[in-house]
Amino acid sequence: MGEITLIEAYKKAAHPLQGHGKRDLHVMKEALEGFDGDLDSDIYGSGKIIEDFQEKIADSLGKERSVFFPSGTMAQQIALRIWCDQKGVQRVAYHPLCHLEIHEEDGLKKLHGIEPILLADKDSVISLEDVVGLKEDIACLLLELPQREIGGQLPEYETLVAISQYCREKGIKLHLDGARLYEVLPYYGKSAAEICELFDSVYISFYKGFGGIAGAILAGDEEFTDESKVWKRRHGGDLISLYPYIISADYYFDQRFDKMDQYYEGAKELAAYLNGCKGIRTLPETPVSNMFHVFFHYPQKQIESILIGVYEETGVGLTGYVKEVSENECVFEASIGDQYKTVPKENLENMFTLLNEKLKQEHK
Repeated sequence: MGEITLIEAYKKAAHPLQGHGKRDLHVMKEALEGFDGDLDSDIYGSGKIIEDFQEKIADSLGKERSVFFPSGTMAQQIALRIWCDQKGVQRVAYHPLCHLEIHEEDGLKKLHGIEPILLADKDSVISLEDVVGLKEDIACLLLELPQREIGGQLPEYETLVAISQYCREKGIKLHLDGARLYEVLPYYGKSAAEICELFDSVYISFYKGFGGIAGAILAGDEEFTDESKVWKRRHGGDLISLYPYIISADYYFDQRFDKMDQYYEGAKELAAYLNGCKGIRTLPETPVSNMFHVFFHYPQKQIESILIGVYEETGVGLTGYVKEVSENECVFEASIGDQYKTVPKENLENMFTLLNEKLKQEHK
């Protein structure tokens, strides 16, 4: 039998730190407990179960209407298509590390013929100066809050206000990739509606911070959402029923809506522990949401071996993977959810004491 892998060691740890726990059938089972089994399912986008949920989330976001989609990829491409068609300009702008640019196989270009303009340096969030400096005419600007691929960094709220005002003056629609919108509210000290007021359309996810099975919401005014329903049908997104996704989304939204402050404080605490260890840094140094990136200034194989030993000795699991950045650096993404609070403080401190000792030994 071969040596244990990092992911195997993490799964065996008595106290894993990341997320909300295993993504298994218990996620659905828990959501169904106490649910009215006699309620009719949705049928091709209609019915009480989907319509009530859409109204509930629209109210939370401060928008006229919202539409439930099976995926955020579908929802966001459709949002940008609508704004481009409305203006008659087939160009949009977004960050070089936007999800549409690096994870969707050029779907926006191939399916919709829309040209993306990449805005800002890849290691920085989009600034007002970046937007004002645009030379091309665009239909829509997409902002991602937080910017996941650079550690979940955020622009200041005043910057968002300034960008929103500028876009409205110039006739540019502003779309929010808010996959993790609720996770950034503690940092901004604002409600979801206050943030969304600055945007013409908004997408949020239900499987990231909330831990549902899948699904997304696209929100905006009535004209926009009516058009999004047509495009949802064209994309094959009107499944005969979406209720398994809706039930889990609704349940975990209610369960975790009020825990975002807890996750945010946990992320800041965890980052402080990590930054106190030899050869570790976090990006950002102080997190601005429940997620951030962790860099080890050691080779990947070396860190994997160290972490496996620490997990086995302390029972606390930090991450199930590290990804190589260079010969002497590797990284993982930390995301804090329900599990972090369940780890006894003594065990957590013992884990970081041991980790720091082992890193110091390797650094000699």
